Amino acid sequence: MSINPEPQYCDYLPDALTIFVVGASGDLAKKKTYPSLFDLHRNGFLTDRTTICGYARSKMEDDEFKDQIKPFLKDGKNGTDEQIDQFLNLCIYRRGNYDSTEDVLSVFDELKEKEKSFDGKSNRLFYFAIPPTVFVPIGKSIKEAVFDRSSDDDDKVGWSRLIVEKPFGKDLESFQELNSDMGSLYAEDRIYRIDHYLGKEMSVTITFKEDFGTKGRGGYFDSYGIIRDVIQNHLLQVLSLVAMEPPVRVTGDGAEKYVRDEKVKVLNSIEPVTLEDCVLGQYMAAPDGSEPAYTEDDTVPDDSVTPTFATVVLWIKNPRWDGVPFIIKAGKALNERKAEVRVQFKSAPGAPGMFAGQTISENELVMRLNPDEAVYVKTNVKSPGLATKPIVSELDLSYKERYDVEIFDAYTRLILEVIRGRQSTFVRDDELEASWKIFTPLLHKIDQDRIKPIAYEFGSRGPPESDKLTERVGFTYRGNYEWTKGQHPGEQEI
Repeated sequence: MSINPEPQYCDYLPDALTIFVVGASGDLAKKKTYPSLFDLHRNGFLTDRTTICGYARSKMEDDEFKDQIKPFLKDGKNGTDEQIDQFLNLCIYRRGNYDSTEDVLSVFDELKEKEKSFDGKSNRLFYFAIPPTVFVPIGKSIKEAVFDRSSDDDDKVGWSRLIVEKPFGKDLESFQELNSDMGSLYAEDRIYRIDHYLGKEMSVTITFKEDFGTKGRGGYFDSYGIIRDVIQNHLLQVLSLVAMEPPVRVTGDGAEKYVRDEKVKVLNSIEPVTLEDCVLGQYMAAPDGSEPAYTEDDTVPDDSVTPTFATVVLWIKNPRWDGVPFIIKAGKALNERKAEVRVQFKSAPGAPGMFAGQTISENELVMRLNPDEAVYVKTNVKSPGLATKPIVSELDLSYKERYDVEIFDAYTRLILEVIRGRQSTFVRDDELEASWKIFTPLLHKIDQDRIKPIAYEFGSRGPPESDKLTERVGFTYRGNYEWTKGQHPGEQEI
């Protein structure tokens, strides 16, 4: 089922659009960028006046490149073969170096000829699906080859915008250097930093769990670790959205400023994380030998102390949240794959007395980000039948079951927001600076002292010390409940 674009939010549709995907031969572009662009095209948000040019250092012809990305367009998608072919007709591939103005200029001489074949304006979107080490070289090449070159057709050029992927540095200092270098090339309103995770009587837990290890990509991961890779960016963005005050508006004029201003206020209210409020772990092999340990990955040093798991506790020093622990937990090689926000309320006063000898679970509001987006409330109800026994049940809103619409990947929605010119769902430079201030002292302590992570088994919930930390700050874990769509409660919680 295709969607009719909203005319009031898609004023770019009559214009030509050039999308320049840098790093097009890499995994990110093939698995995320191109499938998301395909989603937009088959639903009418990209027209046939679009040219999608892949750019990378790998040598290949157009047909070979299309053969590489085609399987990712079919994987789990609703599009037909005809729609895939129509989309691939918009795609071309060109080889070039990232630090070569001449290479980029040669490609854009060709792209400008394509733009001339369409009436009206020509908009340009540059997608950096590359490591941050080459942001500046390709950014400089594009600026010199495209932005700084005047031509007779300049009046036809509409907007030009850049999408850049995380990580945005490794600590506060490296972020400031990268931000300064990129800022010298492009104004802040051109840059869209993409991150697809966007009362006192409670605790708030934000969880990110993967049930697989590094899968041979440990070389990249080992230079970052779980805090830099997931917590400082993805999960801190989720925290800022949960904890921020209501903005003046979320749509219309000025919305992007109002939303991001409130997020920055929250981040600036968080104290730097201390080692005492942190548990680090690194996964060992599975007990049955079916999965290797982290250090058994051929791309990881044998003596690596890089954490693959971390639990950190953040404290927000403002009137609304003072005294409420915000617990962020992330890890690889755990017992399941999920991402969620869990708000746990304090135990109801007097409940243990009313139900003598019985355990009364805390009420919780849970927002499940993936898999299968859902919002549900865990609460205690009387069990069916004649016994007076409380059990945990839920009030459940599962998106796929409630709404008969396609749930798009986060990248699809975010790329559309860039094309529409909405920056509220992207990370501003002062947001990044505030987030790095929270984690840089801890990261430097871990790196300089080579803090040894606690070993945990592949497929487990992580180090037991994590539960001890969260219990110390007020979160209660009870292994007597699992939320499962379409089934009755009471099963073992994962």
